[in-house]
Amino acid sequence: MSFEISHLIICPQCHNPLPACSKWPEEGLKCQGCHSSYQTVRGVPRFVRNGNYGDSFGFEWNRHRFTQLDTDSSDESASTFQRKTGLGPEDVKGKLVLDVGCGMGRFADVVSRWGGNVVAFDLSNAVEAAYQNLGHRDNVVILQADVFEMPFQEESFDIIYSIGVLHHTPDCEKAFAQLPRFLKPNGKIAIWVYGPHSTKRLASLYRRLTVRMPHRLLHALCYLSIPMYPIYKIPLLGDFLWILLPMSRHPKPAWRVLNTFDWYSPKYQSMHTYPEVYRWFRSSGLTDIELLNIPVAVSGVRPSSHHVRPSISHQL
Repeated sequence: MSFEISHLIICPQCHNPLPACSKWPEEGLKCQGCHSSYQTVRGVPRFVRNGNYGDSFGFEWNRHRFTQLDTDSSDESASTFQRKTGLGPEDVKGKLVLDVGCGMGRFADVVSRWGGNVVAFDLSNAVEAAYQNLGHRDNVVILQADVFEMPFQEESFDIIYSIGVLHHTPDCEKAFAQLPRFLKPNGKIAIWVYGPHSTKRLASLYRRLTVRMPHRLLHALCYLSIPMYPIYKIPLLGDFLWILLPMSRHPKPAWRVLNTFDWYSPKYQSMHTYPEVYRWFRSSGLTDIELLNIPVAVSGVRPSSHHVRPSISHQL
């Protein structure tokens, strides 16, 4: 581990604290309560079993490990993070931040560069790409974990964010409801989830087939987004063709392939409205709720005067 969080780590099965250690041992840790074992594999502590509904993201982010990282010539990820969370460098510097669904570490990279101490986890083996990208930084810890069985003490984090992740769980509302109790009093949470996409109804029909495709085959088909880009720019005809066959229209070819795969591959995908997500925040006892300008992005604060309401139970 890059910085010390052993005092925050618990067994996700029985919620007992795991044995304290200054460095996560390669042989892993064993819970003294329920005797569950948690191994470290390729540098990443693992709190989930192999093979889960996030497998497509493991494929995606290990293939596109560098695609969305900011460079000297592009700060798109930093800009996206600010728009979808309402958080800037001054908000995260020196804070303990939880990245829920980190993928290859795109936004953990931003927060760590801004001086935040980031604990980033993902359900899939995308954590291996994140570890390769960020594991050498002193202010980043990468874990593999499940949002429904998080291995953390409650009231641990100053900030929690989740961008484009919760809508890929079996139940987006229940996934969100797990999060507020891990905030410290006066801590802030920000999420972004898909809003209604009326123009992508045909894409939802195609997903009935694409989610069953081998990842390699679907990924290869997504390269069609590269030659389709100039065709989509033709007035009227391009918009009509995009409705019939929606693929990413991002100006960068590699992003088009990635974004198209990201739409068609996940097993679960849901869409939500501002009133719906606002209700989730209210139901969890959060205050200072803010609806951000990019649908559907919402932030809120855990109050210091009373407890966050219990999370919704989850059953698969």
